[in-house]
Amino acid sequence: MTGADAGLRRTLGVRDAVVVGLGSMIGAGVFSALGPAARAAGSGLLPGLGLAAVVAYCNAMSSARLAARYPASGGTYVYGRERLGAFWGYLAGWAFVVGKTASCAAMALTVGAYVWPGQAHAVAVAAVVSLTAVNYGGIQKSAWLTRAIVAVVLAVLAAVVVVCLASGRADAGRLDIGLSSGADGVLQAAGLLFFAFAGYARIATLGEEVRDPARTIPRAIPLALGIALVVYACVAVAVLGVLGAGRLGQAAAPLADAVRAAGVPGLVPVVRAGAAVAALGSLLALILGVSRTTLAMARDGHLPGALAAVHPRFRVPHRAELAVGAVVAVLAATVDLRGAIGFSSFGVLAYYAVANASAWTLSPAPRSRVVPAVGLLGCATLAFALPAASVSVGAGVLAAGVAAYGVRRWWAGRNPG
Repeated sequence: MTGADAGLRRTLGVRDAVVVGLGSMIGAGVFSALGPAARAAGSGLLPGLGLAAVVAYCNAMSSARLAARYPASGGTYVYGRERLGAFWGYLAGWAFVVGKTASCAAMALTVGAYVWPGQAHAVAVAAVVSLTAVNYGGIQKSAWLTRAIVAVVLAVLAAVVVVCLASGRADAGRLDIGLSSGADGVLQAAGLLFFAFAGYARIATLGEEVRDPARTIPRAIPLALGIALVVYACVAVAVLGVLGAGRLGQAAAPLADAVRAAGVPGLVPVVRAGAAVAALGSLLALILGVSRTTLAMARDGHLPGALAAVHPRFRVPHRAELAVGAVVAVLAATVDLRGAIGFSSFGVLAYYAVANASAWTLSPAPRSRVVPAVGLLGCATLAFALPAASVSVGAGVLAAGVAAYGVRRWWAGRNPG
């Protein structure tokens, strides 16, 4: 077989797949999402976390069922195409690639902000180049690096939780659950926190690179989600207990502020280092997922066919990885993407809406349709609860993708040869 036609190498087991998902979820969320979510929800932060977890669980179950049926690279792009038609698969792929490319740049800039704030853009570009090179060398190398990153981050988070809860400065009264910002605030917080849970998509997009995908993927997705939920809940309770919702919402670096408030300022540099490592892990997993969806869309002609090539030695989609890395590096060097997080959330929720709609078609049994129905409704609700600017930009970018699809179909109709 030629490099363009060869299949990807199946080397990942359940543990590796779980680690890839964890590296993305934990890196994207714990160090960055709790502050904005607390600012949106106030005393409703924990209910927002619970709501995000429910929607994420429904999406995970739908994705697991679909991934077992269609164990190919591309995730919901493949599921939408096979279950709903070419347009819906394309729309899911477009939402994923565009939204997650923005997420890649945001994570790269997070690394820069923690490692060297005065040169954040330069550090961000260096991180993108380095991790693209790691991915180019093969999926197993990426899995080993992600495993090391997850171990470091979990150790840092465990230290934060222990320090906060054992400091004597944690107050259970600060965990008072209410709706100080109203239901809209809780929904907005859930939408922001959902961004942090969305890492299990990376497991589904690696469908061609896991061993025994019909067994591995349905086990790995809920395992990764469950572990991430436990970690989020522990960290949220510990940080809330020390800072309270008001101070947490105003904190630029909430975990660092929490350990300082707990009376252990010596741990702050460790937390900063852990945040940088976590963002690197998230960036690594994001580049993996975006490049695999790019590969699947290129195979079907929605993106340039040259991006469908698989390296004959490393058996990775090397051109897709280089293209994604180049785009992310340019964004990381030139753009402030703080406002892009909401847009990314909108794109991810649109992606999972297609996943749930696809899972709905797998079985006519009413009991089998409850989870995808709840997931679809949840995705739509959280997407339109995001800030108005994020909704407007997200809808505009999706509309541009739809227009491009229509032009391509029109041109293909006029030039069938």
